[in-house]
Amino acid sequence: MGEPAELAEWVALIDACLAPVATRSVDLTDPDWVRKMQEAPHPLDEAGIRPEAEAALRDVLTRYTEGDDDVRAGLRALLDRCPHFSWATTLPLEPTPEGFRQRLLEISVEDQGQDTRDMMVGLHDLCGRARDAGVDIRPLLLDVAGLSSDVDRYGMGSTRHILLRAAGREPCGLW
Repeated sequence: MGEPAELAEWVALIDACLAPVATRSVDLTDPDWVRKMQEAPHPLDEAGIRPEAEAALRDVLTRYTEGDDDVRAGLRALLDRCPHFSWATTLPLEPTPEGFRQRLLEISVEDQGQDTRDMMVGLHDLCGRARDAGVDIRPLLLDVAGLSSDVDRYGMGSTRHILLRAAGREPCGLW
């Protein structure tokens, strides 16, 4: 499907390391549960795999950007099979055009993840941060939309459609 076996194995291993953290139950009856969650270490740090996870994501994004449609579809499928990796792994946001493009690529390869609404909220926040940093995000949205899926996974539009819609309105065209 366009995903190299070694990268798929690497991402799957990271996903398995993150599963206990991602699936751990939260005692919502504990009045301090929110504070405990906020004070807990980042899942990548708790699992002790931040450098490996970030390196894997960089590899995914490089292949996603440089690959053809089949490679990109394979990488989307890989991250769909590895939801814990997608949930916990992101690269530090640099407030530059390339930094925002990188984050848009993460959104694109995750292809709405488990919930389009979460993706749209994250995209809206990203557009606001870009605007606050003085970055013209419209050309970045159009560029990454060209790499994105046309599949409407959850009945709210494809990732490509959502990115194109965001490029067409201010501040981010999602609402």
